[in-house]
Amino acid sequence: MLPGERRLGIVTAENSMVLVGLGSNQGDSAATVRAAMERLGEFAAGELRRSSLWRTSPVNCPPGSADFINAAVAFAAAATLTPERLLGALKDLEREFGRARNQARNAPRELDLDLLLFGQEIRDSHDFTLPHPRAVDRLFVLAPARQVLPDAIWPGTRRTISQLHAQLDSDEEVQIVGE
Repeated sequence: MLPGERRLGIVTAENSMVLVGLGSNQGDSAATVRAAMERLGEFAAGELRRSSLWRTSPVNCPPGSADFINAAVAFAAAATLTPERLLGALKDLEREFGRARNQARNAPRELDLDLLLFGQEIRDSHDFTLPHPRAVDRLFVLAPARQVLPDAIWPGTRRTISQLHAQLDSDEEVQIVGE
């Protein structure tokens, strides 16, 4: 820990980062996720932290759904970025990569971008919930997130992403894809 930094309660550098989850199970998913990771740099003030690519079993998807390629990216937000602006930009990026506008929930998709965290911001509106409401229950989210923000405190839990990952009991299959 750095001087003046406290784990629980004070905002640290890790607690002020944006965290985006990426996933794809249509087309060349690895290439799609890598390209989307590059594009997320447009919203960052500085460098991106990128996880490995992870092959993950589908969760709550239609029968016969293909495995996903998942990843996570963390970055300091550009000065003018708000959670609402970023969410809109993520939806635009999904459509640019071929995602249908009114796609059924958990249907196979070319690209899924989830705004998981925006620092310690909290939102609960009709449009979206922040932090992402189901992320802490999903190994396919926490495994890559732990690679890029292991010590970030998940809002409302008083636990780090690493702690949440270690405590999760899941039958999901997740493995790092060879680089």
